Amino acid sequence: MQTELKTVKLSEVVFDEVIYPRSGHDPVLVQRYAEHIDEIVAARKFISVSADMKLLDGKHRWLAYRKRFDGEDREITVLVYPVTAPHDQLALAAKLNSDHGWQLTDSDKEGVAKSLYAYGMSYDAIAMHLSVGKAKVSSWLARTVKDQKEKREKKIFSMWMACHTQGEIAQAVDMSQPAITNITQDFIKTVPENQTDKSLADHATDFDPPLYNVWKRQEKTPGSSHPGNTDASFVDNLLYLYTKPLDVVVDPFAGGGSTIDICKKRFRRCWASDRKPIPEREHQIRLHDMTTGLPPLPRWQDVALVYLDPPYWKQAEERYSKAPEDFANMPLDQFTTELAKVINSFAKKLRSGAVIALVLQPTQWNAPERQYTDHVVDMLKAVKLPVDMRIQCPYESQQCTAQMVNWAKENRKILVLSRELVVWRIP
Repeated sequence: MQTELKTVKLSEVVFDEVIYPRSGHDPVLVQRYAEHIDEIVAARKFISVSADMKLLDGKHRWLAYRKRFDGEDREITVLVYPVTAPHDQLALAAKLNSDHGWQLTDSDKEGVAKSLYAYGMSYDAIAMHLSVGKAKVSSWLARTVKDQKEKREKKIFSMWMACHTQGEIAQAVDMSQPAITNITQDFIKTVPENQTDKSLADHATDFDPPLYNVWKRQEKTPGSSHPGNTDASFVDNLLYLYTKPLDVVVDPFAGGGSTIDICKKRFRRCWASDRKPIPEREHQIRLHDMTTGLPPLPRWQDVALVYLDPPYWKQAEERYSKAPEDFANMPLDQFTTELAKVINSFAKKLRSGAVIALVLQPTQWNAPERQYTDHVVDMLKAVKLPVDMRIQCPYESQQCTAQMVNWAKENRKILVLSRELVVWRIP
C-alpha cells in the first residue's frame, strides 16, 4: 500500500474510537513520550493516519504531542495511508497496532474481530489483520454469529408474517432467495413451536369464543388514536371462526393498526395498508389507496380473511382527509359503487372457502336532513356472494349527545346505534 509523508496541523488529526482498535492508553507512557518527542521525531516514528486524517496508529505519540505543545496547534509530520472506508480503516489500524508497539489486549482484539466480521470480513482475513490464529477468531465470534443468526431469522420471520415477498426479504437480509424459501418453509413446520405460543395461536388462552351474532363492545381498542378504530375483538373473533395459524389476513383500511396487533398475537400473517398510514405505524402499514385497485399481494391463495372497515360515508367526512377520493368524502352513489367494487374485486382473487368481512354503520345523524341510509342493504344488493353470517355490533347509547337525544324526542325519531358485520364466503 502506497503511503505518503505529510505535514499537517495537530488539530487536523481526528481520533475516532469507532475505528481505533485500542480501548485505553498508558498515561505514564504518554508522559515519557512527551519528554522525548524530539527524539521520536528524529527517529522518524511518525503517527499513522487515514486519507481523511483519522488516527490509525500512534495514540500515545498523538497524546504526547498534545501534552508537549500544551494547546498550541503546531505542525507535525504524519504517515498517510490511502484508506477512507471505515472497515478498511479499522482493519489497517488493527494490523498496525498488532505489528509493533504497545500490543492490543485480547479484549481489544475481540472487539475488533466482531466489528470486522460485521463489515463482512472473513475469519482468515480477521486472523491475519490481528496476528492471531483462526481458531481464536472462531472462539471470539461464536456468540456473535449465533446472535446475528437469531436476529436475522427474527427479521425474516417478521417480514414473512407481514407478507413481504421472498425477494424483498432476501434483499433486506442479504441472502439468496432459495435460502429464504427454505427458512420460511421451516417456519410453516415449526411455528408456533412452544406451548404458550400454540395456545395463543389456537385461541385456547386469553379469549372467549363468540356464541351469538351480537358482539357488543363499550369502548374502542386502546392504542393509536384513529377515527375508525373498531374493537380488536371483532378481528379476533373472525380469526377464531375463519382462519388458522399462519393464514394471511388482509386489512386495506388498517387505520390504527389493531388488526396487525391481534394477528401477531394469534400467529396470523397480515397485509395491512391504508391510503394515509398514521406516522407511528407507517413502518408496518403500507401506503395503498383502495380506489386505485387491489393491493399487490404475493400469494392470493394464502389469504383466508379480508377484513374491511372503511371510512363510513358522511360519518367520517373530512376526518381522514379532504381528498375527494376518500370514501367518507364521496357522494353516496359513488361510495356504494366503489365499496362494492372493492368487495367484488377481492372475491375474484380469493380461494374457495376464504371470507370477506365488512363492518358498516347506517348513516343518519350526519346525513342530509338526518336521512337514514342502510349501507349494508346496498352492499347485499351489489355483492352476489353467499352470506355466511350477519353480526350485530351495536354501540353504547353514551355515544349520543344531548343534542341528538333532544332532536329524537322533538321529531319522534329513533337514533341509530346499530352497526353490522357481514361475512361473505367465496364459493
